[in-house]
Amino acid sequence: MRLSRRQLLCLGASAAALPIFSRLAGAQVYPSRPVTIIVPVPPGGVADPIARVLADYLSAKLGEPVVVENVTGAGGSIGVGRAARATPDGYTLSIGNWLSHVGASAVYPVQYDVLEDFEPVSLLTNSPILITARKDFPANDLNELIAWLKENPGKATAATVGVGSAAHVSGVYFQRATGTRFQFVPYRGGGPAVQDELAGHVDLMFNEGTGALPYVLSRQVKPYAVLAKSRWFAAPDIPTGEELGVAGINISFWHGLWVPKGTPKEIVVKLNAAVVAALADPTVRKRLTDIGQEIFPRDKQTPDALYAFHKEETEKWWPIIKGAGIKGQ
Repeated sequence: MRLSRRQLLCLGASAAALPIFSRLAGAQVYPSRPVTIIVPVPPGGVADPIARVLADYLSAKLGEPVVVENVTGAGGSIGVGRAARATPDGYTLSIGNWLSHVGASAVYPVQYDVLEDFEPVSLLTNSPILITARKDFPANDLNELIAWLKENPGKATAATVGVGSAAHVSGVYFQRATGTRFQFVPYRGGGPAVQDELAGHVDLMFNEGTGALPYVLSRQVKPYAVLAKSRWFAAPDIPTGEELGVAGINISFWHGLWVPKGTPKEIVVKLNAAVVAALADPTVRKRLTDIGQEIFPRDKQTPDALYAFHKEETEKWWPIIKGAGIKGQ
């Protein structure tokens, strides 16, 4: 059967449109199988409960299971590296924080570009670093702590959660800002570090707020200051370092969500919309604020806002980390 010129032109136009329709159909059915969130810290680390709260909501919102996979080691860089190598199809998400996406890349020889090898999805939550001590430590406030450390150089011990962690870097920065000196004791995770502080085996800790909060509220540790520009909503009685005359050592322990570079834009848009909806959900918000996490405002929950914030943090802290000679072991 011979086709007319008009019929041939129509067939040609339909064939040319097939790739577009195919891509649209693929985007419309995403996701069609389980989605994984890689968490670069062990269960119990602060990123883990945030990821699980998010996964519960996203599973219902996206209509497919969203599962959490803990891939740990080297300051989170092993999990981040796994995410960087994943197929960019929207089925591998990566949650990260100051340690995994700022500190680790400055101290470990990573095989990825933490800024350029990922597509940002959204900023999630933020919490401060608290300076705490075993409950029977001699100093009763921050000024007394600084005075004691100056009178006893090198005698106090401070627990850190790995080389290049926020606890480690803020401790180094604090020493420089106050002219004090103490010994760092590295731990594999925040849980064992806190337990040794509670038991009196170490004197101090520069602890992420969520990890410190239960022990601050139960008075099992002695809080000195919040390393932030404003007081923390979860423990408003604790003054900031700036209020007490120790300015410039603020460090924000923030969390964000990424997908591998090259993930289709329509999938990033869909994931962002789902995350924004999650962060606005009353149940999700309560679960996060109950553990001391402050949710970033709506205008910061965009891919562009995450990239800009991440870049600013990297440019601020990398010179400080490298200038201090901090290296992974």
